[in-house]
Amino acid sequence: MPLDPAEPITDADDAIRGALLDAELPPLLAALATATGDPALLPDHLRPSTVNPLMPQGGYTPAQQDEARALALATLGAIRDGRRSFRQTPADEEEMLATGRFLAGTDAGRYLPLLIEEVATRDDPAAPRWRKERLAPDRPFHVVIVGAGMSGLLAGHRLGQAGVPYTIVEKNDDVGGTWLENTYPGCRVDVSSHLYGYSFFDHDDWPSYFATQDVLLDYFRRFAGRSGVREHIRFGAEVLAAEFDDETCAWTVRVRTPDGGIEILAAQAVISAVGQLNRPSYPRIEGREDFAGPSFHSARWDHGIDLAGKRVAVIGTGASAFQFVPEIARTAGSLVVFQRTAPWLGPTPHYHAPVAGGLRRLFKHVPGYARWYRFWLFASTVEGGLPAVYVDPAWQDGERSVSAVNDERRALLTAYLEHLFADRPDLLRAAIPGYPLGAKRMLRDNGVWAAALKRDNVTLVTGPISRITEHGIRTADGDHDADVIVYATGFSASGFLMPMTVTGRDGADLHKRWNGDARAYLGMTVPEFPNLFLMYGPNTNIVVNGSIIFFSECAAHYILECLGSLLRAGHRALECREEVHDAYNELIDAANRQRAWGVSSVNSWYKNALGRVAQNWPFTLMEYWERTREPDLGDYHVL
Repeated sequence: MPLDPAEPITDADDAIRGALLDAELPPLLAALATATGDPALLPDHLRPSTVNPLMPQGGYTPAQQDEARALALATLGAIRDGRRSFRQTPADEEEMLATGRFLAGTDAGRYLPLLIEEVATRDDPAAPRWRKERLAPDRPFHVVIVGAGMSGLLAGHRLGQAGVPYTIVEKNDDVGGTWLENTYPGCRVDVSSHLYGYSFFDHDDWPSYFATQDVLLDYFRRFAGRSGVREHIRFGAEVLAAEFDDETCAWTVRVRTPDGGIEILAAQAVISAVGQLNRPSYPRIEGREDFAGPSFHSARWDHGIDLAGKRVAVIGTGASAFQFVPEIARTAGSLVVFQRTAPWLGPTPHYHAPVAGGLRRLFKHVPGYARWYRFWLFASTVEGGLPAVYVDPAWQDGERSVSAVNDERRALLTAYLEHLFADRPDLLRAAIPGYPLGAKRMLRDNGVWAAALKRDNVTLVTGPISRITEHGIRTADGDHDADVIVYATGFSASGFLMPMTVTGRDGADLHKRWNGDARAYLGMTVPEFPNLFLMYGPNTNIVVNGSIIFFSECAAHYILECLGSLLRAGHRALECREEVHDAYNELIDAANRQRAWGVSSVNSWYKNALGRVAQNWPFTLMEYWERTREPDLGDYHVL
């Protein structure tokens, strides 16, 4: 398999120098080394820092940056002039490992299989290596997928690659899931665009470092169309119930059709891809129905209401409010923001910036650069953030910080807040969180939040809301009249698979089994529910380390391997063993209790009503990748 095709380099040296000023240098050297086969482009003294992986340019000093750019310029100039050329075959495993160690340190050997999957070739190494027509050509086997968001589209694509018939049932009229439903002003992803994309599809030409909602929706629409998945989707249909038949080991799925009728789909397996953050949560505040003006949730933004000149009240300061408040503050007559808990802000100067032109050009000119850049983000900014949230049992101040490293990061981010609000000590007092870094999701910031709160037409209220009245919102300091109320109050994340009814073996009711405390083995399989697979299920949310698309690719791979095992051996169904499920969840619970989000008492959607962390994955992404490579049939009852 040849390397990624590269556009010819025709720029003069000065133009290349300009492009190199926009480059992320460590992965550029890695890409040039593997594309040319020249290890001299990876000198030991230019290994990026592994002490603080969040340092710009891998911690390179100005002199090291100059040297790296000079090496790259000499190589690119030689290729342009025909004195060198890019190789025609990819690097071997030894070269890949050496380059991985250059970027990620001595632990890179663990990453080698992932390196090969993400970086080494142009094709799709994670695609199923089996086809139904070869394993069980005459066996009827149909899969129903619930949801056409990111995970559902991916599951359909993988099934299609394996030749397994499938149907996707989607309640909306288009694909995209959360990126279709959330259209509030300023909506964008808070994970790097180059990580927030399928590893095998169009992830190297994002227009901005953190893609906006419209760009992401277009991405998933393009994928659905090009992959052929769209033709398998029933839009405007909703799954009401799914029931497993003990005798046939098959599922019947009850669907409400767009015209209000009922249709029954037969399936040998069901994949739930409904997500965690798709059902808006409204606060339990007295008088919410009394308000005389319009009100809506940020996830169901009412674009028919013009907020210009209006008195607007926003309840909540989480991720959504953080994005839309600066946008609507520009035109609202007045804006009152009601804050229960201040968010930690992560300095991200390029949060709203377009991807630098030089970087985009280099992606096109250097084979594999976009792939190495993606791996660099994974190995540094992704996995590098997790140690800061580990709990030190000997640390004394658990409600403020959970370890020396956590406290050090707290001091750095507090200093950042002090800089932002230096001219507003009243806002600074309200802006510094009282909980440890990592107990809630940190928000990307480039200064626009502080600027919005400091506007003359914006007021921040931190006292509790006592009730909502006909005219606005009442707190201890008085009434705040409003023309419009916007609820930025998150989602009912703990209600997995609600409101579907799911009935498993021997009539088991999934929601009765969970009783408000959802659990699953690897976040995917549940005892008593054979051939039911969950994507973005319990304890697969990630807090400080990465993109949920990575988890979905892991889950899709595991599910396809499970189905392949069934077809290969002639089995009808797999059902997770109770003891395996329980031991796994004990491991997850114990680890979550040793993370900042597990020990802090701060309000958080990470915990369910019982106080258990039902959302978060407490380990590295690499560990989930390793756990989902190959299903162990010993973990399952085979039916």
